[in-house]
Amino acid sequence: MAPPPPPLCSASPRPLRAPGQPPRDDVRPPPRTVVVAAGTRVSGAEARASLVLALASQALSASQRRFADLAVESAKYAFPSRRFEPRTLEEALMSVPDLETVPFRVLKREAEYEIREVESYFVAETTMPGRSGFDFNGSSQSFNVLASYLFGKNTASEQMEMTTPVFTRKGESNGETMDMTTPVITKSAGKNKWKMSFVMPAKYGSNLPRPKDPSVTIKEVPSKIVAVAAFSGLVTDDDINMRESKLRESLHKDTEFRVKDDSVVEVAQYNPPFTLPFTRRNEIALEVERNDIAL
Repeated sequence: MAPPPPPLCSASPRPLRAPGQPPRDDVRPPPRTVVVAAGTRVSGAEARASLVLALASQALSASQRRFADLAVESAKYAFPSRRFEPRTLEEALMSVPDLETVPFRVLKREAEYEIREVESYFVAETTMPGRSGFDFNGSSQSFNVLASYLFGKNTASEQMEMTTPVFTRKGESNGETMDMTTPVITKSAGKNKWKMSFVMPAKYGSNLPRPKDPSVTIKEVPSKIVAVAAFSGLVTDDDINMRESKLRESLHKDTEFRVKDDSVVEVAQYNPPFTLPFTRRNEIALEVERNDIAL
């Protein structure tokens, strides 16, 4: 018997297609499109690329704004203010950040001090722990408490701008009263206690947000006349005692102004902690009044 004839084709059969129709393997579905505007159609890949670019541009813009803000703030410390006229080489080397400060005008300048008329201003204040005014732990703790209030730990969650200087003074033995439009918590301080205070931005006036921390009080410091002596370096309790005695001795010779009977020493520190000691500006102040026997 003769063998069966071979198959006509050994390849797998293909489905039939109309004449002129391309093979099925060459037929691709049309690309998906996304409508992005009336009458405009783009592919999904183009839409995703556009979204990525938009997000990247937005992030870059936000970063540029943050960088600009940081640059502005840094410039306040890198290019210090020259609001103080130096009387000595020591004062000429002092730098003061270009931040808002207490407004004043100079009434008189002497070799050892100057007399200033200071306008009223508001402060946030806290009593410092311990009996020493300038120990590192106590100062750091008080600074952080006041900085927290300034940067948002208040009833309005308001972030306020930093000012200068930071004041430190001996507390009075009879306590203090607060003149505010909203109630605040007030605590008395013993005569051996020290208090630290931040100057508040003038734009708030008496409408400052209330502190959340009960150890922080808000008070208005009335206008006054003070005798001020500037010095550089780090501040210590012994140094302040020596400089206070020297300032009182110098004022004893002044025929126009005299130290008020209830005057307590106040120390102003203008610089951040990273400032070199010889470029720091510190001031010691005593409140004075005009002498009745002045000519």
